[in-house]
Amino acid sequence: MTESFLPHMNGVTNSVLHVLAHLRRRGDDVTVIAPADTMFDPGQRVDPSSPGGELCEGFPVIRVPSLPLPDYPKVRVAAGFVTPIRHLLELIRPDVVHVASPFVLGWRAIQAAAALGLPTVSIYQTEVPTYAARYRIPWATELLWQHVDRMHTASTLTLVPSSFCREQLTRRGIKRLKTWRRGVDTTRFTPARRSQELRAQIRDSAAGGPGRGDPEELLIGFVGRLASEKQIEDLAVLDALPGTRLVIIGSGPQEDALRRRLPRSHFAGFQSGDDLGTHVASLDVFVHPGEAETFCQTIQEAMAAAVPVVAVGRGGPLDLVDVGRTGWLYRPGDLQGLRSAVEHLIGDDAARRDFGRRAHESVQGRTWEALSNELIGHYARAVEVNRRVRTMHTRPRRSETWTAEATSNH
Repeated sequence: MTESFLPHMNGVTNSVLHVLAHLRRRGDDVTVIAPADTMFDPGQRVDPSSPGGELCEGFPVIRVPSLPLPDYPKVRVAAGFVTPIRHLLELIRPDVVHVASPFVLGWRAIQAAAALGLPTVSIYQTEVPTYAARYRIPWATELLWQHVDRMHTASTLTLVPSSFCREQLTRRGIKRLKTWRRGVDTTRFTPARRSQELRAQIRDSAAGGPGRGDPEELLIGFVGRLASEKQIEDLAVLDALPGTRLVIIGSGPQEDALRRRLPRSHFAGFQSGDDLGTHVASLDVFVHPGEAETFCQTIQEAMAAAVPVVAVGRGGPLDLVDVGRTGWLYRPGDLQGLRSAVEHLIGDDAARRDFGRRAHESVQGRTWEALSNELIGHYARAVEVNRRVRTMHTRPRRSETWTAEATSNH
């Protein structure tokens, strides 16, 4: 069960796709339930055993009606009630329900699974409550946190991607937490994909035409959704940094505003697959200013490509960046600290290469296969926890047993 899925690519979709590929290699049976691109009946099969219909990694995909977010229509929010999800789970009869980044559809899945006695593994992947202030609805922050509390308290297990998130949810009283990080594709994200040709194209494009770019210019890059919660406007402190060019890789609702705010920057648009790997490897420094990252997969991908990182010191980056060895962290809101950290790396070629080498080495063991095998262990743990809980709830209390025995003797 996933709140986000193809064709919309983001961190949630990416991790789900890697997990599906692993489960296919293992020979497991999987059914994906995800939002459709319409509010009306998607007109696709609702029985995973029926022929035809959408497949992903060979597994059936069942779509449920959804609505677009008003400011970001590419993002869909599932509509409907718990009962249809319960009927789907009764048809599928899963051993465990994996709930990716639950919020609307995921909450219905957690409730439906509980009604059927099925274990749920919920992946805490998006810090939605912190988005409220960024989207000018700060009054909703605590209401959203209360919803997060309900969902994860009701889940059999909650998997968190970082120590920051584990402490965050622990403080809110949520129990049964386990840490599950993300893998990185070291074949796609590798320093071997660094392209001098692409670097020249970026410089020339930003300078106004072929041959006009400065061949000595260093490239500072950001990769991600161009949306308010990413705080990309903070990179304005780097836009005019001498001897550099800011490269913005991604698309989203803030693109037009960011083009006006960052007039010297090169906007590379949405990139995926090997093209994304080439763009990342062709950077000199990677930056990420968003304070609401529970993990920040793009940091890990930059490190795999031997690109040193400068990121805000909150959330997932606290675990990923080894300060003074693979990159730098700056205090939230300290944009001068952001600029100073970048200036250090662009001003010292030897340090930049050394940081990049160490970053590359630090992520080599974080394969998706290893992380997906770890996930299988969490599934097994959830099944066992659910079995114990159900046994405990169905076992009669001592007083009830005594009363029954006393009644039977008279």
